[in-house]
Amino acid sequence: MPTKKTFIYYEVLVALLITTLIVSNIASVKLVQLGNLVFDAGTILFPLAYIIGDIITEIYGFRRMRRLLYIGLAMLALTTVVFAIVQVLPSPADWQNQAAYTVILGVVWRIVFASMVAFFVGELLNSYILAKLKIKTKGKKLWNRLVSSSAIGSLIDTIIFSVLAFGGTISGQTMVQLIATVYAIKIVTEIALSPLTMKIITYLKKKERLDTFEEPKLGLYN
Repeated sequence: MPTKKTFIYYEVLVALLITTLIVSNIASVKLVQLGNLVFDAGTILFPLAYIIGDIITEIYGFRRMRRLLYIGLAMLALTTVVFAIVQVLPSPADWQNQAAYTVILGVVWRIVFASMVAFFVGELLNSYILAKLKIKTKGKKLWNRLVSSSAIGSLIDTIIFSVLAFGGTISGQTMVQLIATVYAIKIVTEIALSPLTMKIITYLKKKERLDTFEEPKLGLYN
């Protein structure tokens, strides 16, 4: 029986992606203002999720990234449910931090739903485009593939999240400003870190002795 190939760094990338999803969602409860720009604090970390997704798709393939996407969303849902249960559990009369807990870790289901739908659609599209372009370019033009796939995936992600999370609660002008600001942060981060991302990809391909080319499919199991 052939020995199943094991990877050295795949588990590390999995842990990083899931941690990024959970922490960025928790951090999003705080708003940050830098000059005239206002955005949720999760935006500082969240672009890393797309960068990790690019690395996994490029090296290990679209199918592994798609399965990991399902797992990551399941873990995010588990985290949310636990926070919600803890929020309603009774506490001692002398514990004075219930209001603080509710503000920081209390579950706003609309935000959670918007985040999960947006990331699922955006990251799935990002990985799909990256895998498609890899086949079309025969593995060349890595920088172009990374930036273009993330640009499309992040745009869809940002639009879906903003509309689902804040639609009807803010003006159209504010909505456009929010989408533009968050999207700009994501793309600037992606481009700024792209040289490092490419070096990591090159290094891991050599270490793992793997460079996956596969036709991406959007089904659950194929």
